[in-house]
Amino acid sequence: MTSASSSPSPLPAPREVRLRLAEPTRFGRTARRIDGAWWPRSDDLARELTALLGVLPRAWGRISSVLVNGDTWPDCPEQMVIAGQTVHVGHTDSPTAPHTVCLLAPGRGRYDLLVVPPATAQAEADLLMERAVTQGA
Repeated sequence: MTSASSSPSPLPAPREVRLRLAEPTRFGRTARRIDGAWWPRSDDLARELTALLGVLPRAWGRISSVLVNGDTWPDCPEQMVIAGQTVHVGHTDSPTAPHTVCLLAPGRGRYDLLVVPPATAQAEADLLMERAVTQGA
């Protein structure tokens, strides 16, 4: 088992995390299958995930597990320590979700984010992120 510390290198400031979230319903969840869109700056999942989890809404609760596509993120630790908490990272090879990340929060639910590849051009990324939060991808 491999693990990564949350402090191997400086993290992006929260304002630098490129994240758009869909509006929650009155029950606190979105009525969509996609809860938002995330545009990481690199393929370094340990670094990017640490920054992402640091800016999620408090209402989502503590994320304890993350499920990523193994083809998209082949080099990721099985667990990470983020803000003193262990986060388990699992892989899926589902062909239906190659560009999503699933975040699990005990007692709160599951949150699915569309992942825009890091090398995507700004205009295309903006369009993909807007569609994800307005149309549910």
